Formats: sequence, structure tokens, C-alpha cells
Amino acid sequence: MDAKVIRTEEQYIAYLDEVQALIAEDPKLNSKKSERLELLTVLLEAHENSKYPVESPDPVDAILFRMNEKGLKQADLVPYFGTSSRVSEVLNRKRPLTVQMIRALTIGLGISAETLIGASLPDAPINKRSVDWSKFPIKEMARRGWIENLGKVAKDNVEDLVKGFISDAGLQFGAASFRKTFSGEAETPTSRYALYAWLARVIQKARDKKSNLGRYETDVLSANYLKELAQLSRFDTGPLLAIEQLEKSGIAVVIEPALKGTLLDGAALKDSDGTPIISLTLRYDRIDHFWFTLVHEVAHIWKHVGNNEAFLDDLDTSSEDRKEAEANRLATEAFIPRVKWRRSDAYTTPSKDTIERFAKDLKIHPAVIAGRLRRESGNYSLFSDLVGQNQIRQLFPSDEKIEA
Repeated sequence: MDAKVIRTEEQYIAYLDEVQALIAEDPKLNSKKSERLELLTVLLEAHENSKYPVESPDPVDAILFRMNEKGLKQADLVPYFGTSSRVSEVLNRKRPLTVQMIRALTIGLGISAETLIGASLPDAPINKRSVDWSKFPIKEMARRGWIENLGKVAKDNVEDLVKGFISDAGLQFGAASFRKTFSGEAETPTSRYALYAWLARVIQKARDKKSNLGRYETDVLSANYLKELAQLSRFDTGPLLAIEQLEKSGIAVVIEPALKGTLLDGAALKDSDGTPIISLTLRYDRIDHFWFTLVHEVAHIWKHVGNNEAFLDDLDTSSEDRKEAEANRLATEAFIPRVKWRRSDAYTTPSKDTIERFAKDLKIHPAVIAGRLRRESGNYSLFSDLVGQNQIRQLFPSDEKIEA
């Protein structure tokens, strides 16, 4: 039976029972059942948000409560999560729960599936009736010149000022303007408001570029397009050339540093008129990080971004999300094809010489290869002289006042 919008309590209970039955299944869910589970959880969440405005119990808080109740330590949760690092990431809200984790916690710790399901869902837009406009980073927004100087605005008018800033970007609270997918982002109320503000600014800056954008064709992006983009990395002005190429293809590219309290590398989304937007924060001022983030976000535009989605990425945190994994794979393959990587001297006997020779063969910047070696080994002290530290931000001077 096709899942439909929930209109009766009987339908709600039936869907809830089906979700719990799917979670309780012992073998891993096949793709059809996984899609069914995701669809049902979205429908259940939409129904609960509309009918029960009171905030649901926080899944991580529920886990912490049960740990305290049973006298458990983080190490005791490894059997439910797989590794100690995953335990830490989930408890610090840097990783969503998977179906397997939810099933294990439901059976092992007796936490209801309904409570845990919320942790595996993407953030929904903040409910209109629960918006606390004072939680927006108003002072930082004013300092950056996004909104009027607060000294000239009456206190009672500050809320209207922020409302206007957000609504100008088409981000209406309470309406599903964007379905956000966070990869490794701490999902606290404070960071969520900052992310909305940042996203609104990105959309506004992208709109300023629209008159100079080429026409976007849905079939313009391909594996070959990503490869050609990656090969621009070998030039000193490669970042500028890449942005020029993307904007000729109808994709707006915005450089916008993240707001305090958020951990962002980049974002991919579409404006209300369908214009693709990529934004980079330049959180790490390195050549390797710039290029991987850029191509990762282009991969999202190509494969994943719909008219109602925005991907906000923290690439420091590993993710089990299928779309994030695919974007990582496409970006990695664009720079260094896997058939060549493990056969290369740069991989088997890494040195400055082997890295530079392999980079020349691939027509990419050596920093990208050095960055991959550092990431795969987990040793970020390796080849620090090759990753192009402090060579990106200087290409993008900003007229906004941003504190270090």
C-alpha cells in the first residue's frame, strides 16, 4: 500500500506499528524497505509536528538518561554503535543514528523506537510558533553588515529586522522551504538559528550574481565535468577559474565564512527559482581542502539537490548518509581515480617527489594528493608543506567585517 499523508489517528497508529516492525527486523533492511522506513518516518514526523506542537523528547537525552539509570559508561555502548568513536559522535550530536543503531538500542536498552527515530531524521525547519528571534546571532549579523546597525534600531524593531532578513531569502519558518541535511553538524537550537541566518545570507549574495550567470542545463554536470573542474586545481588561480566555469554553467558560487558556533565547510542548494547555489566557508585556508569541498558540493548539485533541499556539510565528520558518501566518492574519483591510486608510487612510497610526479600525471595540484594521504593515514602532520596553507583566502578578499 502506498504511504499517504496522515489524516486519522488510526492511520497514524498503523504507520507507527509498521515502523517499529521494520526496525525490529533482524536482517539488514533491503533498499525497498529502507526507503519505506524513511518515507514513513517523514510522514510520522510531519503529523506529530502539526498535531503536537510540544517538543518531543530528545533522543540523545533519552540515551544519556538510560545510561545514568543503568550506570553505563560510553564504552558500554560500543556494542550498540560499533565503535567508540561513533558512540562519542552520536552523544555529541555529530552523527545521526542509523536504523541498525536504533534497533540495537531499542532491544538492548529498552528505549522506544519512537523516541530514537527523531535522531535519524534531517532537521525540519523551525516551527513558526516556536521561533525565538533573540536566538539569532543578531550582533554578529550586524557586525558583518547583513542587517542595520543595532545602535540605530529600536529594541522593539530588532525582531522585525531579523524577520525581514530571513524572509527576503525565502526562508519562511513553519513552511518547508528547505529540508536541511547536516553532515556532522551539532544540532542545537543555537546553531540551528545561526545556520538559517548564514543560509539566508548565502541566498541573498547568490541572487546578486544571477544577472551574470549562464543558463543552467540539468545535463551539464557529469563525471567528466567534475574531472575537468578538478584539473583546474593545478593552476595558481585555479579557484577563480573554477568559479568562473561554474557560473558560466549557471551555478552561483558564494564565499561566506561560517558564523560562530557552527562547523561548516560548504553548502549546496537551489534557490526558489531553481538556480543552483554552492557556498564555501574557507574554514581551513588550504588548497587541498578548498578543492575537495568545492567538488563535493558540485556532486551534490549534480546528484542530490532538489528544489526543497539544502546540504550543509562539515567534512571533518564521517557520515553514513548515502548521499554524503556518494558525494565523497564522486569528488575523490574526479581527482584521483581509484584504479590508479593504490598502484601509484605516491601511495606505496609517499614522498614529495612521488606526490609531485603523480600530480603531474593526473594534471592536478600536489596538495590534493598530499591531503588524501593525510586524511587516509589520520596523520595531519604529514606533508604540511604541500597542502597549500594560507593560499586560498587571499584570492577572495571580503568587504564584510568579520572577526577572526
